[in-house]
Amino acid sequence: MTARDPSFAIPGRPERRFPRGGGVEYEGETVFVCTPEADRSDGELESLVADVLDADAYRSGDFMELPMPLYLVRDEGTADVFRVTVRNRAVQLHVLPETESEGLRRFYDRLVEVSDCEWSVACRTDFG
Repeated sequence: MTARDPSFAIPGRPERRFPRGGGVEYEGETVFVCTPEADRSDGELESLVADVLDADAYRSGDFMELPMPLYLVRDEGTADVFRVTVRNRAVQLHVLPETESEGLRRFYDRLVEVSDCEWSVACRTDFG
């Protein structure tokens, strides 16, 4: 997969469960890991993600108190909802049950647009 044209085909989707005690849990995981070819700190990547999310195309929120930002993102153009994190010098796009490839692609394209380097994308799945 090239930096200019990565595939965002989703090989599997997590299943949503609602435990009796409340809340929501997901079984399984598909994550697209976007890594800059230039060395960037997590802080620099968090700033890039914030720049992308500040565009009018998104509604988002950092909805949990964690040691790293975890955004729930909705692309207003595609209605796709997914999670975004920055971890280990990469931007991670976490697929939710209804996420489609187009929303992930648009976020990646905007990320490339606001940065000054090439990117590689790897897809990681875990369905135990």
